[in-house]
Amino acid sequence: MALSEFDIIYVNQKAIKGSALAKYLAYHSLMDPQPLLHDFPDEHIMVATEDNLPEDEAWRMWFNGASNVLGNDIDVILVLPKDQCFPFLAKLGFDCTNNMAEYEACTMGLMMASNHQVTKLKVFGDSTLVIYQLRGEWETRDAKLVPYHDLVKELIESFETITFHHVP
Repeated sequence: MALSEFDIIYVNQKAIKGSALAKYLAYHSLMDPQPLLHDFPDEHIMVATEDNLPEDEAWRMWFNGASNVLGNDIDVILVLPKDQCFPFLAKLGFDCTNNMAEYEACTMGLMMASNHQVTKLKVFGDSTLVIYQLRGEWETRDAKLVPYHDLVKELIESFETITFHHVP
């Protein structure tokens, strides 16, 4: 009632039509367009490198696992001594805790490193709990994590040297 005193009338804002946007883009097109080249002669080759890696240098591995409403994902990056990267990503098909996802990521990374016949490895992770448990500084008390811890300890035996580092 108070608004009728001032003769205020609500007016909807006008929407930008799709045709107006198309006309704008047509009038402001690039003056010197570059054609897209779709020629990929070596599309079946992912990486082509020489295998002359120094024997004394350690590979590096970063791992991360996350469990939330959107899903359970694990990410691992293996890095050669020459800074060449191998990323691995996976979506877990089961419900788990964050710590379980971190252990899954670490396990996957260690398996990938073992498949690449890595002997020396530096492992980096952001999970304080997982890193300190794998270093042996903390006990693994959670019954859900004990099988993961045992599996990782088993995988560790296939490496000459392996170190775990916490990345805050």
